[in-house]
Amino acid sequence: MEKIALIVGATGIIGSNLAQELLAHGWTTYGLARNPRPDAAGLLPVAADLLNPAGLQAALADLAPTHVFLTTWMRQDTETENIRVNSALVRNMLEALSPKKSVRHVALVTGLKHYLGPFEAYANGGALPPTPLREEQPRLPLDNFYYAQEDEVYAAAERDGFSWSIHRPHTIIGKAVGNLMNMGTTLAVYASICKETGRPFRWPGSEAQWHGLSDVTDARIIAKQLRWAATTEAARNQAFNITNGDVFRWSWLWPRLAAWFGVEAAGFDGTVHPLEAELSQDTAVWREIAERHQLTEPDLNRLASAWHTDLDLGRPIEVMTDMSNSRKRGFLEYQATEDSFFDLFEQLRADRLIP
Repeated sequence: MEKIALIVGATGIIGSNLAQELLAHGWTTYGLARNPRPDAAGLLPVAADLLNPAGLQAALADLAPTHVFLTTWMRQDTETENIRVNSALVRNMLEALSPKKSVRHVALVTGLKHYLGPFEAYANGGALPPTPLREEQPRLPLDNFYYAQEDEVYAAAERDGFSWSIHRPHTIIGKAVGNLMNMGTTLAVYASICKETGRPFRWPGSEAQWHGLSDVTDARIIAKQLRWAATTEAARNQAFNITNGDVFRWSWLWPRLAAWFGVEAAGFDGTVHPLEAELSQDTAVWREIAERHQLTEPDLNRLASAWHTDLDLGRPIEVMTDMSNSRKRGFLEYQATEDSFFDLFEQLRADRLIP
């Protein structure tokens, strides 16, 4: 059967990698964004604002996608606003497509805040769940825009008869410029600044994260899981965690990242050193580095999302994810985490985003 994909958030870290995955497997693929870019050869751009229902309907007038992949969100000042805005993104999209009756499957990407609670909850030491995190763990008694987005998908599936899948990655490692949550590029920029200024590559996070077990999600492996779930009967109407499939300790990985850049690694010293505060002083430094090395992005804030890296690395518990639900249904892909970072660093260097 013909597979016509609509990726919502095609310029993001997940959406751009998903576009490459689907195109490589012969899908007709449309990429929707407010300002679409032709990042992938063959991707068909769609310009639309998800908060403008009339404009969205007009942009989708000639499209009849069979599969919809929701990979975007908009950060707001409060969780109440996150719920209002981000549920509307999903609702408006699925309502615009509803009259066409073409959609067979909808995939929604959320994340581990499903288990940990919204940013301010775990950042302020709220109740933390047992790990490894498992899909059957109940929702927390907290406001959470992920829950609101899921509920919009469930309601539309009931109305229109499509299947769905929910995908919950840990920290995403992959290339994107202007992304809200981008640890890999943030650490690459930080390490590059350390090398240029002679500073040590100092661990910014908590003792629990430094010594505890963790995992991450390569943008390429979540792209593979999204394609798999969209075309696998056993994956219908399921929620799936998605990580690389290995675990590591930052105390092991941090020196390896430092060695790649040729900088001195400094581990946990008893104090949290937030990157957001440190990098906020480096805007002019990065601009000078970019000019000296003829880099393509002189704006530090377009590359680094230190606030989100601080939240991840500052958690007071180790965080790892169980992958049993997709494994037992046939998804067996694996990605070595060390290579996720090194592959990203090589790509950033080749694209002249870091020196």
